[in-house]
Amino acid sequence: MSARCQLTGAQPGFGNNISHSHRRTSRRFDPNIQSKRYWLPSEGRRVRLTLSAKAIKTIDVIGVEAAVARIRARGVKV
Repeated sequence: MSARCQLTGAQPGFGNNISHSHRRTSRRFDPNIQSKRYWLPSEGRRVRLTLSAKAIKTIDVIGVEAAVARIRARGVKV
């Protein structure tokens, strides 16, 4: 599963670990990605979405139909 949110487009950020001696090594800041299934009434089927925790909360507010419309507007297949 890729570390990319289908709704918000959140993806890993990159930076450095800095040790006590101040040596820097590369690291990733991964978003909190979850796989979640929703019932899509307009199509009469379930859809599995790869979402960040923030996007799950957004779907609770705007609804799954509006969220799927936004995802499709971004050009992502659902």
